[in-house]
Amino acid sequence: MGSNVFNIGVSGLAAAQAGLLTTGHNISNASTPGFNRQQIVQSTNTPQFTGAGYLGQGTNVQTVQRIYSQFLAGQTLTAQTRLSELNAYADQIRQIDGLLADPSAGLSSALNDFFGGVHAVAASPASLPARQSMLSLAQALVGRFQSVDSRLNEIRDGVDTQIASTITNINAYSTQLAEMNQRIILAQAAGPGQPPNDLLDQRDQLLAQLNLEVRVTTVAEADGSLSVFVGNGQPLVVGTQSFRMAAVQSNEDASRTTVGIALLGGGTAALPESLVTGGTLGGLLAFRSASLDSAQNALGRIAIGLAETFNAQHRLGQDLTGAIGGNFFSAPVPQVLYPNNPANGGTAVIGVAVASVASLTTSDYRLTADGGGNYTLLRLSDNATLFSAVALPQTVDGLTISLAAGAGSAGDTFLIQPTRTAAGDISVTLTDARSIAAAAPFRTAASNANTGTGAVSAGSVNPPPPVNANLTQTVTITFDDPPTTFDVVGVGTGNPANVAYSAGGNISYNGWTIQISGTPAAGDVFTVSANGAVVSDNRNALLLAGLQTVSTLAGGTASYQSAYAQIVSDVGNKTRETEVTITAQESIVKQAEESRESLSGVNLDEEAANLLRYQQAYQASGKMIDIASRLFDMLLDIGR
Repeated sequence: MGSNVFNIGVSGLAAAQAGLLTTGHNISNASTPGFNRQQIVQSTNTPQFTGAGYLGQGTNVQTVQRIYSQFLAGQTLTAQTRLSELNAYADQIRQIDGLLADPSAGLSSALNDFFGGVHAVAASPASLPARQSMLSLAQALVGRFQSVDSRLNEIRDGVDTQIASTITNINAYSTQLAEMNQRIILAQAAGPGQPPNDLLDQRDQLLAQLNLEVRVTTVAEADGSLSVFVGNGQPLVVGTQSFRMAAVQSNEDASRTTVGIALLGGGTAALPESLVTGGTLGGLLAFRSASLDSAQNALGRIAIGLAETFNAQHRLGQDLTGAIGGNFFSAPVPQVLYPNNPANGGTAVIGVAVASVASLTTSDYRLTADGGGNYTLLRLSDNATLFSAVALPQTVDGLTISLAAGAGSAGDTFLIQPTRTAAGDISVTLTDARSIAAAAPFRTAASNANTGTGAVSAGSVNPPPPVNANLTQTVTITFDDPPTTFDVVGVGTGNPANVAYSAGGNISYNGWTIQISGTPAAGDVFTVSANGAVVSDNRNALLLAGLQTVSTLAGGTASYQSAYAQIVSDVGNKTRETEVTITAQESIVKQAEESRESLSGVNLDEEAANLLRYQQAYQASGKMIDIASRLFDMLLDIGR
């Protein structure tokens, strides 16, 4: 009897000691990141059967259990990786928002100043200082385009650097997780059925840190290891082996850093960026594709639109020397990128030209050769197929895409960026202020022999395009008898006869429009001919100045200024949206962490109560041992 009581006391003493050790361990690690509180799991020893029934034989500690919920931990990881993604996105887009909205650094004020200079020339077409000021303001405008574009490229380079740095961190965590898997496997082998709680906590903490860099999924293996995957199942850690990610050049754009991952058979494969989400890496990639590319493309569209439309109108004017106007700006051209690796199998060289400024979008495009001389075009902004299995040339979205040379092999791809570099490539072509074509290249006159009351307007050049080679050809308009119709004679007019006359109505030929008012008499003659007096003529300058408010972009719905305002608005709204979402996500993260901590966190008040409980259990077990010892002594005394 004494022996049984003694053994029961010893088992209670051992259990209380284990409880004290576990409680002390919890208290010591109350501030340790990632620590999950632990508790002992007790069970009764096998009871002994007697005639009076089963008598208990004390207790034993089966294991030390980690208080952990996979569900709550998963919720927390999901919330944290999303918050990390949003923070990375917000840090970057705030730079663009500040750049574009800054009056001294943005484009709006430079556009206003330039068109102010155009208006000054229209007001004083003979003034060389006004013309020189217009050229200087044009240089300032293209300088602003280039400055903003350069800053956007700096932000792009910074994103590439951060992508490489983040991938380095991911690789470090992956290596540590593989090593931790090895330690856990060995620990579980040394103590079959007993979880190495502290090692599991350390692994979970590493996983949480990795999850802040990129969203990952996990699979628990039978040997206790944890396999970690990224994207749509690409392995980062399998058992005790880690697979490295790499910052690699994009196959389509060698200037773009993207994400690659080591293959099981060796080598590295680029991951589609759409599959890499969450964490800092996901935020950087999402910012670059959704905001940075879009903003730079939209800025480039304004540059191309300005250059093309201003040039088209300028070419319809006449400068101070009497020459027809040339290009005012050097118009940027769309760029075509050929794959970096692997290279195309064919020899096709793709040509892309702007066919309609109004139809240009801010998207990039992927052209794929189908074989047999046919091609398919995908618009990347919405993944819409614009044409499929057709021969080139084709005109879509304001672009004419043609086969400039060679032939494509099936599967060859070409990345078309119509506007990406345009803001950096625009420049001013004119260097001589006298070359500004402020005048119209024709003049109107009424014959001195006219007997009616008809009067002819100064006329205007028709809005571009097209450029008409017959713009300065002499055209005569002679009224018939009765003067309700007139005949037109001149190169390029088709020499129509008996054209119905409407007082004040538009008469348009060879790229110009005039109006004849009043009541001409039969035989009255009006002429349109080359302009010889260009010094005081401002007709083309007025049309150039009017381009400031004409909706020439986005399908004829936006002017240069409103298109830029739309960029600023879109970036500003996205910045605000991201900041609001961050606030909401922080609340979600806080709630998830509190839910997890309420279960797994160390409560010092509770642990203090546990200390007292285990202390009392220890003392009671010691008292039981003391009683057992006395009983044994009594038995010995009886035997003497």
